Amino acid sequence: MKLVFEKGSQGRRLDLIGEWDVPMVSFERDHLRKSKPRLPHMSENEISRHYTELAKRSHGVNDGFYPLGSCTMKYNPKVNEQAAALKGFQRVHPLQPQDTVQGSMEVLYLAEKYLCEITGMDAMTFQPAAGAHGEFTGLLLIKAYHVHRNDTKRTKIIVPDSAHGTNPASASMCGYDVVSIPSREDGCVDLEQLRTAVGEDTAGLMLTNPNTVGLFDKNILDITRIVHEAGGLCYYDGANLNAVMGIVRPGDMGFDVVHLNLHKTFSTPHGGGGPGSGPVGCKSFLEPYLPGVRAVRCEDKGQGRYVFQRGGESIGDVKMFYGNFLVVVKALAYIITLGREGIPEASSNAVLNANYMKVKLSDVYDMAYDETCMHEFVMSLENMKHENGVTAMDIAKALLDYGIHPPTMYFPLIVHEALMVEPTETESRETLDEAIEVFHRIYQDALSAPEELHGAPHTTPIGRPDEVTAARKPVLRYTWESE
Repeated sequence: MKLVFEKGSQGRRLDLIGEWDVPMVSFERDHLRKSKPRLPHMSENEISRHYTELAKRSHGVNDGFYPLGSCTMKYNPKVNEQAAALKGFQRVHPLQPQDTVQGSMEVLYLAEKYLCEITGMDAMTFQPAAGAHGEFTGLLLIKAYHVHRNDTKRTKIIVPDSAHGTNPASASMCGYDVVSIPSREDGCVDLEQLRTAVGEDTAGLMLTNPNTVGLFDKNILDITRIVHEAGGLCYYDGANLNAVMGIVRPGDMGFDVVHLNLHKTFSTPHGGGGPGSGPVGCKSFLEPYLPGVRAVRCEDKGQGRYVFQRGGESIGDVKMFYGNFLVVVKALAYIITLGREGIPEASSNAVLNANYMKVKLSDVYDMAYDETCMHEFVMSLENMKHENGVTAMDIAKALLDYGIHPPTMYFPLIVHEALMVEPTETESRETLDEAIEVFHRIYQDALSAPEELHGAPHTTPIGRPDEVTAARKPVLRYTWESE
């Protein structure tokens, strides 16, 4: 497929943009380009075909099964997109006077109220733009708390070895030293290792439950108690909340601060470079440190009215204004639609689907942990690699030939030749059965024709690339022939 710069012909044009309705602005010559941009000259027909061809090469949840572990790539109801597209939300401006945006402020107020109820928190900010941004913000709250109490000796954050890679990165960006503790053979936190790691220098613990291998840690109350007794705080990574929302709450597990991925759990498309949202909730003692402003309700002449307020010890802003507002609109529409009964039902179905696939595949694939899983499960292809030379990468690439997006590969790092599968609650039993059949078929191919799998995929527009070269010498810029 040719790039858009390689298409069209000089002088070809189209009319898509009407006359401007704003005053024309002229710039001084020093501020202008020295040469015209090298944009392709194309007709509307050519542009339409180009982007249609690109669209056919992409794969999303609208195209087929997308069991990307630890990412919750589930189908998002279009009614939530319609709510976010309403003109009153879509055309609002962040600098409008508060009395002209009461409806939008009510969205922020209600979303905070419901999400705090779901997580067991007391207050929440919507400023963070995504999950890792939420991690960073949550750790800033922990840091502000310790600094405000002049407890500056707390310089270490404890992170299990099964954590998301962004956890230690976020802690490091906040100026903390990261202490990694190993997991037990059952995939959960080693309590003895945790007791050894905590001390007067412990600022906090970063953890998600269920954890990255898809297991609910049975000792979660002991974990948070150990950290609290050492004077540290507990941070909950909300990446896996889709497995437990409406059933158990991080706040009741002993966590002091939590970030959520609205683009995973609460109905916004995940991936593709679109806007995410990583709101951070906290217990009341951390509320004064929250960034930005929050919409709060006050009484004005007997009628409910919303105003913006900032915490007295706020860490400042981590993003401009109020975060990605339209993502919050989608999340609120999702929560209201499902309601108190639907939220836990969605989690229960996610867990059911994961365990259904896990059991159906256990006859031929080695499961990393022989326990009931939550929303996802991890397979290990280590034995297959040694016996047949077929790797987790080979299995993942072969799935592409059947129209299935591969599961997460080689993560978590504590499982060798790992494939992490998360089917989510929005997939039907028929879809799961078809995927299970494909996994079995590929397994048989691994036994009878492993060489074929080494070259997979065979039917996609692009075959298997040289991934080492692509990673070390990526081509990120188009080169013109005249350069």
